[in-house]
Amino acid sequence: MHWPRAIAHVDMDAFFASVEVRDDPTLRGKPVLVGGAGKRGVVAAASYEARAFGCHSAQPMAIALRKCPQAIVLPSRFDAYVEASAAVFGVFERFSPLVEALSIDEAFIDLSGTERLLGPPRAAAAAIVRGVYDETQLTCSVGLSTAKFIAKVASAMNKPNGLTEVLPGDELAFLRPLPIAKLWGVGPKAEARLSERGIKTVGDLSAVPEATLRQWFGEHGTHLYRLSHAVDPREVTPGWERKSLSHEDTFAEDVFGAEAIKRKLLSEATRVADRLVQKGLRGRLVRLKIRDGDFKTETRQRVLPSATRDAKLIYAVVCELLDKVSLDGRGFRLTGVGVGQLERDDEPGQLSLLSEVMPDTGDVLQTVMSKVRARFGHEALYPADAGRDARAGSAGGYTKTVDRDD
Repeated sequence: MHWPRAIAHVDMDAFFASVEVRDDPTLRGKPVLVGGAGKRGVVAAASYEARAFGCHSAQPMAIALRKCPQAIVLPSRFDAYVEASAAVFGVFERFSPLVEALSIDEAFIDLSGTERLLGPPRAAAAAIVRGVYDETQLTCSVGLSTAKFIAKVASAMNKPNGLTEVLPGDELAFLRPLPIAKLWGVGPKAEARLSERGIKTVGDLSAVPEATLRQWFGEHGTHLYRLSHAVDPREVTPGWERKSLSHEDTFAEDVFGAEAIKRKLLSEATRVADRLVQKGLRGRLVRLKIRDGDFKTETRQRVLPSATRDAKLIYAVVCELLDKVSLDGRGFRLTGVGVGQLERDDEPGQLSLLSEVMPDTGDVLQTVMSKVRARFGHEALYPADAGRDARAGSAGGYTKTVDRDD
């Protein structure tokens, strides 16, 4: 069969939980939850044994434990997940130079034109599944189609360790029975609006004229119309660039006072700086995010004269931004540090007269310390002022690391 395009979407199965089970085989076959164990803890990942009880990611840990009291709760080990992700993407790159990362554990791979080397697309997809397991002892699921969004939908159909192929010409037959929420861009609000009009499936949506959808949703209506007709010409784009990196902690108990908050921010600035080094990035925009016990969220940001990856500088800036937040009488459940306007190390950027003569010593020192931590663990050369209770996995709530492309 001729494939005009062959696009695979590869999604790791319960990635964080699977890494934990791989690294501790005594957990195999048991319900495992990764995330914060405190009263405000949130599930970052649930093993399939835990999912059988109704547990899932982004669920409050308290609810997950009510559903599955026997679950084993483990703190996030993001360094271990990054290491596993690097190995997984190394496998992807053996099959095609066109790999588009969507997150730490999923990617599109363009297999078009690889038949002579890899065989039919299905054989190549199966080889990817085997290659990932051989390299990492982790399983993944693959969706295969001529369109990106269909491949992504298909990868979720037969988890875990599944391969779902949508052959050329079968796209509409595959899509029509699916609930409309499966389409990219149909969130809860759009789903409710469509449901009120009797539109429950993608097939129902495809019967609505484009002009009507535009009347209901504006330009987004055209997007929905095209997807419901299996039209998705987007290419796999390996040049996808992260626009920002951030690290957030949600705490089991509210944090009060500038001194305690700054300890949290120092830990988060360190984590962000380590990831900037690991990814070969620097950033010019520094952002503070803070949320109080009443769920009021505030953000502050500042653009720097030049890009940096220096944790000390990032921390100093977020502390200045914190000074602009009223702290009196308020307890805070979340703090976060982010860096945006990212530049790669091979981009020249705008050099000052001083930097033309000598490198930025802060960036150089940060690179050394981050690489030491990457080799010997996150606590190596960790800033003492952050306090042991602020280190990764011990906040009692939920630690979240975010790469954004918007």
